[in-house]
Amino acid sequence: MVYGSGEWPGRSLLGVVSGDARRELTGLGVAARFRAGEVVLREGDLDRHVVLLLSGFAKVTARVENGEESLLAVRVGGETVGEMAAMDGAPRSATVTACGVVEARVVTSAVLHALLVRRPEVHLALTGIVAGRLRWANRRRLDFRGYPAKVRLARLLVELATSYGHPGDGGDDGGMVLGCRLTQPELAALTGAAETTVHKGLRELREDGLLETGYGSTVIRDLGRLREIGDLAPDG
Repeated sequence: MVYGSGEWPGRSLLGVVSGDARRELTGLGVAARFRAGEVVLREGDLDRHVVLLLSGFAKVTARVENGEESLLAVRVGGETVGEMAAMDGAPRSATVTACGVVEARVVTSAVLHALLVRRPEVHLALTGIVAGRLRWANRRRLDFRGYPAKVRLARLLVELATSYGHPGDGGDDGGMVLGCRLTQPELAALTGAAETTVHKGLRELREDGLLETGYGSTVIRDLGRLREIGDLAPDG
């Protein structure tokens, strides 16, 4: 299959590199298909391969000291998972699980390293993405301490919309459709809030006309007002 840049979010690896690099990336390794609920990578494992997601999305989770599982992030088509272990040789730091069907390429660390040497463009892009993920994790920690739950929820929804969203069927009037579906417990985990608090926040956003939720879909109706609630600049 031949892919174009429009297949993936602009902030993903496949969304930011050139067409030549994209074609090479999507031809690396071996094709893989993961079913809903299937583990793509497992926390603590010592393997070193990288998985390049081509379609679908996956959830990144890790266990805390008391044994509870915490949702850390979501990853969608166009992004990589497992690159940290490939780069530093340490055990996997998290588990990645497919949400729905995920099409991917499985790439060995040796093949990835050769590509990064051969294509500095990809090396710089991947380094920037890893740095961006670290900044996002740091920002979340600050949000937990500095903002109430509803503001944290608004900030997360803006992040998901700008990173993974796409216009609805009606263009600008169709709102911004989130590119991944998260349950209320998962939104609670990502915002560091109680599930009941997230439920209340979503209800208020719906009542104010900022958000629509349905089975399998979430649509942002007023991204500008959502930015205001999240104490974010108009341009993000």
